[in-house]
Amino acid sequence: MPPIQDIAVILAVNFAVVLASFVILWGIGCLIKDVTFVDAWWALGLAFMAVTTFVQADGAPDRMLLLLVLALAWGLRLGLYILWRWRSHGPDRRYVKMLSRAQEAKGWSYPKASWRLVFMLQAPILWTVSLPVQLGQMSTTPAAIGLLGVIGAGLVIFGILFESLADWQLVRFKASPANEGKVLASGLWKYTRHPNYFGDLCVWFGLWLVAAETGLWGVVSIIGPLLLLTMFLKYSGGPSYEKRLTYQRPGYAEYIARTSSLIPWPPKKA
Repeated sequence: MPPIQDIAVILAVNFAVVLASFVILWGIGCLIKDVTFVDAWWALGLAFMAVTTFVQADGAPDRMLLLLVLALAWGLRLGLYILWRWRSHGPDRRYVKMLSRAQEAKGWSYPKASWRLVFMLQAPILWTVSLPVQLGQMSTTPAAIGLLGVIGAGLVIFGILFESLADWQLVRFKASPANEGKVLASGLWKYTRHPNYFGDLCVWFGLWLVAAETGLWGVVSIIGPLLLLTMFLKYSGGPSYEKRLTYQRPGYAEYIARTSSLIPWPPKKA
């Protein structure tokens, strides 16, 4: 592993890049009065952390390339899909409601509300979650990918395929007018209410396994996937999204009662 000061420099440069990217995106969001596209940068930005580290670090070439390719495959697939969804369906109602409420209740301007509630929070989170692809590229040993790295890469590929299939099933379901207001409870969605989140977790715990093979700093990077897991379980999407759907969509409460929240599992019998 390189000296700790070299590690600190690379991590600091990456954090500066993340912060700068969110400042730029914040400016764009203020101009168009829509911040929905930030969700796409969540995926693309995490992959970009692999790129900026690849440019700076001097670790084992095979591991650096593996982490770069895996992160890009996941980030580009998911990021471009979210951009397409945004352009097809318009602003996310969650962001619209949250920012409108802050403007009305607190008297904040749109720039202040969007920075404090969206962009300022996501910058440090993105940097932290991406620690496996940062720290995993900094070690020169072991030079070759071992069993743990192979298992990790396999888990990443599985996660990408799993969430890609889930997204495809959801797009097909919503494309049919007959499904308006209905709950998707077939395919992967029969076994988990959040197959996309499960796929993301497979990807980032898989990347952590590739990084963990390098030793202490790689092991420490588990902070990133654990933060992602905590967000999914406690804050991001799941709890707030499901609470709203329980009131808005008939049958969703029953869907929650019989379907696993995150880990795919056979549905409970009625």
